[in-house]
Amino acid sequence: MKKVYKCELVSKTELCPGIFDFVVKAPEISETAEIGQFLHIDCGGKTLLRRPISICDFGEGYVRFAFQVKGEGTRELAKFEVGDMIDMMGPLGHGFKMTPGEKAVVIGGGIGVFPVLGLARETDSAVFLGFRNKDLVIMEDDFKAVNDNVTICTDDGSYGYDGFAIAAMGEYLLENKVDMIYCCGPTPMLKAVKQIAEYRNIPCQLSLEERMGCGIGACLTCVCKTTGKGMAEHKQVCTCGPVFDAKEVVF
Repeated sequence: MKKVYKCELVSKTELCPGIFDFVVKAPEISETAEIGQFLHIDCGGKTLLRRPISICDFGEGYVRFAFQVKGEGTRELAKFEVGDMIDMMGPLGHGFKMTPGEKAVVIGGGIGVFPVLGLARETDSAVFLGFRNKDLVIMEDDFKAVNDNVTICTDDGSYGYDGFAIAAMGEYLLENKVDMIYCCGPTPMLKAVKQIAEYRNIPCQLSLEERMGCGIGACLTCVCKTTGKGMAEHKQVCTCGPVFDAKEVVF
């Protein structure tokens, strides 16, 4: 059973309307955290269930996470101010599995860019980040500070590459050989990246997002369909993921 910690909020930034970036003091969590894991957070207010939020970054004594206000829970979480204590459980789940020396592609879409910041820093990779338009581009400076090969893409062409991040990645793969593709984003992006990886015979890891109740495998709320048989056909994202081998996931 993972422990619950009271963590002090030391930094709060609104990246763009409704998207917040929090940094908390969390030495116990940061000691064991892996890129791609998540936190289960008590958002306060009248919310009863914790909310799963991906770890964006971590270091000595701190953990960083970012989220978009989508419902009652995240709306309450956004009310916390610097100095407040946040009740959180973590780190939870299985993160990305990296291999030293590998050449990789890292691709993220929208708020799915948060969990892949560490990958951009720790791997020899080309990074493709997709957003709907210029006003929704977030964390560009963070990624460019840790990786020299970052392409920002906007669906409407208002900033950076004109088109989907998947298209930019596809063009890159025509000229470059890679050993792994890492992806986190909306389901259509995950599905498309899986198809491209299989077509080009490139290993691929996907970070999935599902609604969660307990976050520790007890409630069976967050199951996803996989290629497993029998009881293993559906696996829990909270304990078996959130990162899966793309070949295992069925969309």
